[in-house]
Amino acid sequence: MTNETTIKNKAPIWLIAIAILMPTSFSALATTATNVAIPHISGYFAATADEAKWIVTSYMVANACLIMLTGWLEHLLGRKRFIKISITIFTLGALICTIAPSLNIMVLGRLVQGIGGGPMTPMSQTILLSAFPPEKKGFAMTLFGLAVMVFAILGPSFGGFLVDNFNWHYIYSVNIPVGIISILLINKCIENTKPAKEKHHVDFVGMTALILWLLTMQIVLDKGQQYNWFDCPWICWLSGISLVLLSFLIVWEIENKNSFMKVRLFKDRNFFIGTVISTIVTMVVFTTMFLAPQFLQNILGYTALLSGYSMAPRVISCLVMIAFITPLMKIYDSRLLIAVGFFFLGAATFMFTNVNLAVSFFYVAMPNVLLGFGVILTFIPISALALGTLPKDQLANGASLHNFCKTVGAAVVVSISSTIVARHSQIHQNHLVDNLSNFNLIFQQKMAGLIHTFSMGASHSFAQVKANAYLYTQMITQARMMSYVDVFATFALLAFISIPLAFFMKINDKQDCND
Repeated sequence: MTNETTIKNKAPIWLIAIAILMPTSFSALATTATNVAIPHISGYFAATADEAKWIVTSYMVANACLIMLTGWLEHLLGRKRFIKISITIFTLGALICTIAPSLNIMVLGRLVQGIGGGPMTPMSQTILLSAFPPEKKGFAMTLFGLAVMVFAILGPSFGGFLVDNFNWHYIYSVNIPVGIISILLINKCIENTKPAKEKHHVDFVGMTALILWLLTMQIVLDKGQQYNWFDCPWICWLSGISLVLLSFLIVWEIENKNSFMKVRLFKDRNFFIGTVISTIVTMVVFTTMFLAPQFLQNILGYTALLSGYSMAPRVISCLVMIAFITPLMKIYDSRLLIAVGFFFLGAATFMFTNVNLAVSFFYVAMPNVLLGFGVILTFIPISALALGTLPKDQLANGASLHNFCKTVGAAVVVSISSTIVARHSQIHQNHLVDNLSNFNLIFQQKMAGLIHTFSMGASHSFAQVKANAYLYTQMITQARMMSYVDVFATFALLAFISIPLAFFMKINDKQDCND
């Protein structure tokens, strides 16, 4: 037990919890707060929506890569030193984002933040489990889940408040003092584990393949829409290279005895199905968190603060469900709870398909209540079932692989949803433009009314041009709105289709839902 963090005669466990959960929570906060600030950031740097995607996906991909390297790096550097280095890197990334003079530097800052933020989630879990006594480990994980989930859900509201009352730079600059304070607290509260002295085979080939695969995948996903996907030769080449690297990585990690990514764990049925379900849930939830703020700000004209407030009801429903989820898991089959959670996710996402340009704030906020219920009903039982059948010595590896797949899913869904919005916007525009014809009586009436209105302060010819421009702008807005509806409908269907998946998992009678 010499390699475990001990807190006896050192610091109270509540102080250790604050020290480790503070940077973890603020890294989750910065991730979701960025979503409401994307229109402002892209406008600040005069960037397109496709270019602004890099701000989100660069963080996600770097985060996913470091999640898988966390165990090896902790073993190499020691726990305390590694978490301090991670927080320092994350804080440095926040500083770069704050002072970034261009979009490229901004993306670099987010990449650095992802490198520093990746290890925080698994490391905070490890430190909390080591610090809390056995009888309080369930409470420790409740604190961890509560802090991370609540801060992630509060992100849009927090980001909207900062953007509207100050500017988007504060989303990142607030992480700088938090990082400094966290390092000081960790230096006082957490005892280090000594770096391993014995020689271990390091899977440099697998690590290199992982990094290159994620890098090529990110470039393809972020630049695919901009360069018309496979009509571009270098996109085709990079896609092929990415698939080859992924195939090589899977085969190498299966065959290599010293692999750092335990792909063989997918042989466990519960772990495989649970990871698939968790990835789908992440994709559905992240789609709403990424696209809903853009839809509200770009289409409905909401402020960043108001769009953040529209998602705040998720916090309330999440807190309510966290209070009830443990008793529910003791009474009902966890698979049934997951199925009900998927239904809530599908129903909530489908509610977004009924939006129009005159939709009320209340209607936009209501789906987020159901989403909060669905998130807790799916995530917590899935984690218990997916990891509950793994051997105890493989729990850390399973948790890392589980979180890795969810993070990659979140990065992929950003590009998928953005592509659907861009492509379907063109499709709907081609359909709607047929209505802007002099043979359409409704169009003629609208044009006559607008020309009459505009001609009160200008010539007839100018009023006619202005009326045409106004109706064309309305058509573009309608087409864009319909494309968002298509995305929400697609992921609502995905949630409904996924309902039966939970019943393919096995129930472990010895499993404790508090573990």
